[in-house]
Amino acid sequence: MAKQEPIALFPPHLRAIAQACMEIFNNGGYADKVIERTLKADKRRGSHDRAFIAENIYEIVRWYRLLYTLRGHKPKTENDWWEMIGIRYIIDGQTLPHWKEFRRLKPVKIRTDYQKAKQDRSIIESIPVWMDQLGEAELQENWPSTLHALNQPAKVVLRVNTLLTNAEQLQEDLHNEGIGTQFYSEESLLVTKRKNLFKTDAFQDGHFELQDYNSQQVAPYCDIAPGMRVIDACAGAGGKALHLATLMQNKGQIIALDTEGWKLKALKKRAKRNKIHIIEPRVIKNAKTIKRLHESADRVLLDVPCSGLGVLRRNPDTKWKLTSGFIDKVKIIQQDIIQRYSKMVKKEGKLIYATCSILPSENQSQVEKFLNSNAGNTFELEEMQSILPKTDGFDGFFMARMVKK
Repeated sequence: MAKQEPIALFPPHLRAIAQACMEIFNNGGYADKVIERTLKADKRRGSHDRAFIAENIYEIVRWYRLLYTLRGHKPKTENDWWEMIGIRYIIDGQTLPHWKEFRRLKPVKIRTDYQKAKQDRSIIESIPVWMDQLGEAELQENWPSTLHALNQPAKVVLRVNTLLTNAEQLQEDLHNEGIGTQFYSEESLLVTKRKNLFKTDAFQDGHFELQDYNSQQVAPYCDIAPGMRVIDACAGAGGKALHLATLMQNKGQIIALDTEGWKLKALKKRAKRNKIHIIEPRVIKNAKTIKRLHESADRVLLDVPCSGLGVLRRNPDTKWKLTSGFIDKVKIIQQDIIQRYSKMVKKEGKLIYATCSILPSENQSQVEKFLNSNAGNTFELEEMQSILPKTDGFDGFFMARMVKK
């Protein structure tokens, strides 16, 4: 569990945290959106205050099951959530201020129960029992260390837009704006001292995008070159399409497909800011959208919908919203996408299947099923790569590259 600041000076912030947690758990809000609204609600808060609130909300969400187990039952009211916050501080070794919101908490008992909870992995790692069992069944001996890694706070990584700048120059520019970074690769900076990154001149000028380091591995894995025709068939808001465009030196064509038009509108704005002009967004309206592109692409990237279990460190509320039924349904969608969208690859072109899941049933099994099907019998597996969060402290990803014979 991440170390935290003493709380004695922050009662208004704790109220904001408690109310945000109520919105997430009682009303089904998504943590990132709730945090965004919470931070915008009071313009008087400085960057330090906003960081304190955001980090604490994520930590309460991350350790939800452990905290309510130590409390004795799930929280419902705002005061219940204050107690959840208090319990987190107690097991972190801090002394609570004498506020009425904490009067029912018994620190000695909570610390004793915390030690007992360490005997139950699903409680101490704060995960639903069914998810713990699923992870163990699929990842076996890799599951305990992977689960532990998924409970660590996400690192903030920037992908440098190498069309406009380089890592060294961007590091200097951000330093001049009060943001500390550490060089991680020629395309990546790890943020060590954070302010509002989106308000920097460097961001406004399109010099970087926020993108996890392992997510940055997908675009180069596509084995692309300038001048190619590339289809990003599940483009979303276009993080990987933008990266593809930089690797292609802004030469060629990228067709960005998605069923959600609003996501593609966001991609248009991002592409404009990044000074990228080779991306053509197209909404998938029906099967004809795909059929018109049959055997036309040098590369087709399928970053398919998935459980998202590889990115729990940055989306911890997924643990509490996800169901085993959803995973069963999304696997059907994944196979349907790879079966139909693979037809857009031309002969000797390449198909790349990717997820941010860590489950072999969403990854290796789906690729094998496709290759053994009628639609996949003209493809040959070139490479598969599974990246677990325990390896380097970043998100979990899977990638497979197949060549059409």
